[in-house]
Amino acid sequence: MSPFTRSRHQPDPAASGTEPDDDGTGPAPDPVPAPGDDAPGEDGSSGTAEPAAPGDGGRTGWFGRRRHPRAAHGLSLAITVLAGMLVLFALLVPNRVERLEFAAFVRIPAEGVLLAGLLLALPPRPRRITAVVAGVLLGLLTVLKFLDMGFYQVLARPFDLVLDWILLDDATDFLRESFGRTGQVLAVTAVVVLFAALLVLTTLAVVRLTNLMVRHRQTAGRTVLVLGTAWMTCMTLGLQIGSVPIATKGNADFVGNRVDQVRAGLRDARVFREQAAVDAFAKTPPDRLLTGLRGKDVLFTFIESYGRVAIDDPAMAARTDAVLEEGTAGLKSAGFASRSGWLRSPVTGAGSWLAHSTFLSGLWIKNQQRYRSLTTSDRMTLTKYFGRTGAWRTVGIVPGVRRAWPEGKFFGLDHIYDSEHLGYHGPYFSWTPVPDQFSMEAFQRLEHGKKDREPIMAEIILASSHNPWSPVAHMIDWEDLGDGSVFHRIKKEGTDPKEVWKDPERVRAEYRKAIEYSIRSLTEWVRRYGHEDTVLVFLGDHQPVPTVLAGDTGRDVPISIVAKDSKVLDRVADWGWTDGLKPAKDAPRWGMDKFRDRFMTAYGPQP
Repeated sequence: MSPFTRSRHQPDPAASGTEPDDDGTGPAPDPVPAPGDDAPGEDGSSGTAEPAAPGDGGRTGWFGRRRHPRAAHGLSLAITVLAGMLVLFALLVPNRVERLEFAAFVRIPAEGVLLAGLLLALPPRPRRITAVVAGVLLGLLTVLKFLDMGFYQVLARPFDLVLDWILLDDATDFLRESFGRTGQVLAVTAVVVLFAALLVLTTLAVVRLTNLMVRHRQTAGRTVLVLGTAWMTCMTLGLQIGSVPIATKGNADFVGNRVDQVRAGLRDARVFREQAAVDAFAKTPPDRLLTGLRGKDVLFTFIESYGRVAIDDPAMAARTDAVLEEGTAGLKSAGFASRSGWLRSPVTGAGSWLAHSTFLSGLWIKNQQRYRSLTTSDRMTLTKYFGRTGAWRTVGIVPGVRRAWPEGKFFGLDHIYDSEHLGYHGPYFSWTPVPDQFSMEAFQRLEHGKKDREPIMAEIILASSHNPWSPVAHMIDWEDLGDGSVFHRIKKEGTDPKEVWKDPERVRAEYRKAIEYSIRSLTEWVRRYGHEDTVLVFLGDHQPVPTVLAGDTGRDVPISIVAKDSKVLDRVADWGWTDGLKPAKDAPRWGMDKFRDRFMTAYGPQP
């Protein structure tokens, strides 16, 4: 006989006229246990003991139930309590880190009450299937909430079930580049194990609690009735613990929002195609494009994560203002003037490529689906229009690109210099492959400083202010840059990102230093290498992550135009932008997608 064979047969349900329960027992009283048999257990087993296997010293049953009945009962009870806590956690856990508070876990979830009532009402076989399906779905719902937490912490928005899967691959790349291959493997492994365990454990927990409810049907039924009445009362009266409602249907709302999100994502593709088909300059002859900039070197430069928070936040404003004032004064002493305003980015926290393509295409690129549609279309970008004129050589300085970038062809650049082609032989600074000062010097060496060349239009994407902002490079004498080897020493002098990210205030301080470094790299380059025909447009691509924003929900980024030729700035005098590199709080604020057409109109043929 198998050691798992029961020592006595269960009563015949047909004889008693009752419905068998999931665990083999029915509502009718169990027969009196035979001498030595265990009582029914809390864990859903029938409570009968298995026969002793030869040589086991009399130890029988699961975990030696016969020898240690109290310990076995205590273990069973503990597992049941943990199962209940896990299910309650899954039902009540919010999808945002800042909402994780005690009050969130003492609410009454409508979904839990309804599920318990349904499981009690169903016959055995459907009940088992429903319990398993409900456990799996509850686990998946919890995984999705955890994904939301991560996305809110980085992108200040929830995870998109249609469009965001590709970003998970980017996240693993970021981990590798910031914390090394070992850190990446450990983090990914931990996440996969956690999510798999969550699915299994929530399923087992729901099944266990279902069996418990069935064994104590009357008590469970009364409890469900009481909880249902309490939920309706609290919902009607609007009772709260602090600002948290006691009665909640948050999971139903959560699922409903996701269904709406999926529908909107599918519908958005059609809307975007209609928007992309409209281009005010598509039929403009090349000789009438950008006539106000002919003969000028035009540089469109993005400073990673340079958001309005760096200027407006009281903890950063004084230091950032000093850098901007210093840059404005330094440029003025070299004969340059500047104007500044605000643009509203389509993203925050991350997704720089969406902001860059919005700025250059004149379309609102708010998600990966739109980005893919754009970069596989024939939409004309600002860079393409410069190229169409035949009056500029168009180049890209993209030190953040470290692998194949097929989308680069879409932007119509004659030549692209990625991190492998800037002549840099120094270290990475966490995610940043090349410090900004070296990137600007490389642009000078490779393109701008050449003699007898044609005018240049350059797209430059500076990367030193990219998350995690530790360690950060600092300015050195331009003559000492060499091949970048000097930065090995500078990196050793910097901070450790693992230590910095333990303290939000240190993160904010390092972010500010990174922005200061990027601004100085750019303004000092203009002072050193700029000339009468230099026109610089520089801007932030998006606000930083919520850890730095500290509650700021805006998406504004600063933008500035710098030129020595007064005629260049005269063309945008009616924009109402602020003199200098720091935009006033009430300076004009446009969507980033509006810049392309405004810029091309301002620098096109004058009426």
